[in-house]
Amino acid sequence: MRSYLLAGVSALVFGLAASAALAQTAGPAPISAPAPFNRIATFNVIDNLPAGADAAKATSAEIITFTGDGKTLIYSDSPGKRIGFIDITDPKAPKPAGVVALEGEPTTSVVIGDKVYVGVNTSPSKSNPSGHLAVVDIASRKVEATHDLGGQPDSITKSPDGSYLAIAIENERDEEINDGALPQAPAGNLTYFKVTNGVVDAASKRIVDLTGLATIAPEDPEPEYLDINSRNEVVVTLQENNHIVIVDLASGKVTNHFPAGTVDLDHIDTKKDSVIDLSGSAKGVPREPDTVQWIDDERFVIANEGDWKGGSRGFSIFDKKGALLFESGAAPEHIAVGLGHYPEHRNKKGIEMEGAEVATFGDDRLLFLGSERGSLIFVYRDKGGAEAPEFLQVLPGGIGPEGLIAIPSRNLFVTASETDLREDGGIGSVVTVYERQPGAKPAYPTIEAQNGPDGLPIWWGALSGFAADATQPGKLYAVTDSAYAQARILTVDASALPAKITAATVVTRDGKPAKGIDLEGIAVRPEGGFWLVSEGNPEKKENPTQNLLLRVGADGAIAEEIALPEAVAAQATRYGFEGVTVTGTGADETVWIAVQREWKDDPKGFVKLLAYKPAAKSWSYVRYPLNTAAKGWVGLSEITAYKDGLIVIERDNQVGPAAKLKKLNFVSLKGVTPVALGSEAAAPVLVKTEVKDLLPLLAAPHGYVLDKVESFAIDADGNAFIVTDNDGVKDSSGETQFLAIGKLAN
Repeated sequence: MRSYLLAGVSALVFGLAASAALAQTAGPAPISAPAPFNRIATFNVIDNLPAGADAAKATSAEIITFTGDGKTLIYSDSPGKRIGFIDITDPKAPKPAGVVALEGEPTTSVVIGDKVYVGVNTSPSKSNPSGHLAVVDIASRKVEATHDLGGQPDSITKSPDGSYLAIAIENERDEEINDGALPQAPAGNLTYFKVTNGVVDAASKRIVDLTGLATIAPEDPEPEYLDINSRNEVVVTLQENNHIVIVDLASGKVTNHFPAGTVDLDHIDTKKDSVIDLSGSAKGVPREPDTVQWIDDERFVIANEGDWKGGSRGFSIFDKKGALLFESGAAPEHIAVGLGHYPEHRNKKGIEMEGAEVATFGDDRLLFLGSERGSLIFVYRDKGGAEAPEFLQVLPGGIGPEGLIAIPSRNLFVTASETDLREDGGIGSVVTVYERQPGAKPAYPTIEAQNGPDGLPIWWGALSGFAADATQPGKLYAVTDSAYAQARILTVDASALPAKITAATVVTRDGKPAKGIDLEGIAVRPEGGFWLVSEGNPEKKENPTQNLLLRVGADGAIAEEIALPEAVAAQATRYGFEGVTVTGTGADETVWIAVQREWKDDPKGFVKLLAYKPAAKSWSYVRYPLNTAAKGWVGLSEITAYKDGLIVIERDNQVGPAAKLKKLNFVSLKGVTPVALGSEAAAPVLVKTEVKDLLPLLAAPHGYVLDKVESFAIDADGNAFIVTDNDGVKDSSGETQFLAIGKLAN
């Protein structure tokens, strides 16, 4: 068995030579590259609900901090109006450690001594903002006091020497009024307190007026995030105002302020058309920064999320005099495209950089930048001054990692992901723990794309079916499903570490990209070219589609479209063709197709495996017995010829801790004679044998167990691989696991 780990993220070149500034952010990692971080645990926020709480309600882990000893994490759960505690004494086995109820929605918090100071939003409306600072005793888990803030708090931070606590009072705009345009009173401000003997002095409260500074809506500053350096200077981002302010806390005076400026972007996707096309550009895009973090006493980094008219899809480094020292441009976005993490359905703002953290590990000053919509963390090493930071690696997060915190004393990094999709059958909010591991290699990504002929990364996602080249070991082919409007066949080098997508072929019909197909399986034809299956959905109210078997040339051109007999097609449900494989050659060539779930004419618990003989143009079938699950449904996701039978992926549709069934099963075809479709004769029922339980493999990366393990292939050397489908980063973290499982035992 081989371990398919990342031998070096440096392999991600991504065509950054298009811009000298972009090229500086990637490229070969030097021999002295810092030790990588790898994910070691994922904590489900649902596991920390208080007694009597409604488990069906949404939870969140938005912003996160930690206690002085680094052994307890504290996250804000805004929907639950509480903060939660996680015991990471053993960071590889986080444990629930209780919650504290609050009289409003927590935004962020900091720990000073044995207290947690929490910004709490109590606003009855956007036009009437209010909030307070809650003081929570860590030992007793009780709110000891509250201090009125006179407005809606957003970010909260403390000074490195522990002498100040500062809060960005945002008083955010109402996006439903005038399309969210500014100004909208009341204005926000900077509020801060002195900390004396480790206790916040409520009487020392000071308010710094931030009006009259920004060019955009100067009467309505909306502070978003802030950070304090060792000189007790606070840098504040005014996101919607696209402005940055520096304040000296000792005097309470604004010492500098300047616009965050704009960015010209090239080689980006600008159309929401379910195709990732990096030929677009955007000029003069406001940065609209969210998180800001000091790198040292002179420089800081901003994550340019955009929330109104901007969002430059990257990050920037400024000095406090207002000089731009570095601009990432679209480089992080290209990395996300090459990793299958680009959220095409939200490409107005691209990967939407939001979170940032800066921390020193050993001799290395590291920058962590979080993509909310790409669900990735980009790790860079600071090179000092105006030198471009060095790109090191990416980390997979939960969905929407917003809170980022480093714990250098324990060699840990932590993210909090706010998105909860349990109502739609997805994963809930999670907290993810990563460990710096000297001597190790980055465990993610497990598959990536190299550059295409245009010098830009080959785009991909939603891998829904795999097949192996019959003669070349390590060479695989994959298809992408209807998450994208363009059906494509990808060539994969599985011998590379990580696996490399080396080419993409568009599936065409009459010389144009084929429309209306949902590829879910691929098989290599003995005569050359491919068999593909497209899953139909006859239940769609508009433009219902049918299940199709497609004979396709090596160039992607559809040579033949084969539909089921009408009487059989009429029995189909929306769970249709889900995998294809081939046995035999010439007149004996048989194309086997897995149907995902029972159709109308199937007995409950039995699904069809269809057999098509191209030479005779005949259809027949056998039945496969499905297991049952306590929650959700069970169906087939893949089919692969093996020895004298077939291997299928049988799985439930559950994710994370709810996932209970993900298996490879073998069925022998020895002595089995399929019956013709439409025949009154009883179809033979296959006997299945478990080959491998996939749950341990899917849990091994220490994330949440991914639902859609949809692909399986065995290469020409007999090495087997499983691959997950990331749904095109829609309602998904975008994570894809390409896992080598070696040669099968039987």
